[in-house]
Amino acid sequence: MASSETKVGVVRNSAERAVRWAYLSIGVVCVGFGTAGVFLPGLPTTIFLILASYFLTRSCPWLEEKLVRNRFFGPYLRWLDGDVPMPRKAKITAIGMMWAMISLSVGVILLKGLAWWIVGVVIASGVAGTIFIARYRGLRRPSV
Repeated sequence: MASSETKVGVVRNSAERAVRWAYLSIGVVCVGFGTAGVFLPGLPTTIFLILASYFLTRSCPWLEEKLVRNRFFGPYLRWLDGDVPMPRKAKITAIGMMWAMISLSVGVILLKGLAWWIVGVVIASGVAGTIFIARYRGLRRPSV
């Protein structure tokens, strides 16, 4: 009976190890996409860095800490902690840039003659993003 418990433990540990490696890989890929998003208009940066932070926290916390403290990526992630609310200027800038890219995307979609419903999805996503950014106040932490 002890040998079956050991086998189950080994399987679980190897499965956990595989999940951690998968999370690490996804996190590194997200950092790559986030980096590309800095230079490529229309490719988001922040969402990929948030995803990278999520996956790196679960796989390799010291890499996530390095990402948050990075001088280039840190400003995109500083509001994740939730202790500091997002400043009004940052909200206005984020919403303005988001709608500039939405307008560009809608223009390209219309010029290419793609399905009209795609325009609706893009605009609806923009409205949802605007509401979220406008209402975001940081994470609420339970009082101890």
